[in-house]
Amino acid sequence: MNIFISGGCKNGKSYHAQELARDMAREKNLPLYYLATMIPHDHEDDARIARHLSEREGWGFETVEQGVEICRALTGKTTGEKPVDPSGVFLLDSVTALLSNEMFRADGTMDLECGQRLAAELTEFAKRTGNTIFVSDYIYSDANRFDEFTETYRSTLAMLDRTLARVCDQVIEVTYGFTYTYK
Repeated sequence: MNIFISGGCKNGKSYHAQELARDMAREKNLPLYYLATMIPHDHEDDARIARHLSEREGWGFETVEQGVEICRALTGKTTGEKPVDPSGVFLLDSVTALLSNEMFRADGTMDLECGQRLAAELTEFAKRTGNTIFVSDYIYSDANRFDEFTETYRSTLAMLDRTLARVCDQVIEVTYGFTYTYK
């Protein structure tokens, strides 16, 4: 079962997703993978990654770092790791970071048109695995207007989230630690 989880920052999305992934893997006796998409840029990012690592310590996750080209995680070719078992359970955390990495490249270039390609890749990943939990941040509902690049990012994330909501079997919103299932 593919599951899409959205909600505000620091509302418990990742922890809830970890629990769901762990339970799904145990129930089906499948390998458990954490697809880490954040590419750290500063000490705050490093601290966040360390916190997430400590939160899932002992849960049985094999961490696969894949900040771009998400389907390549299934081959191990870009990570230098052994290929993963596509029939395993995957927790992709997060779509928000993945989009940031794809749109605003480490080399300083921008790909403001990456949305459709990334939507196709996420859809393909869901089809090839069948047991993925996708986590995304709900950052596009306020009335503020931002610069062109931020608005492009927000509207592209909203499009990716709608795409995942369509292709996933279940859609969950996490708000202040409460979960709401819509599909």
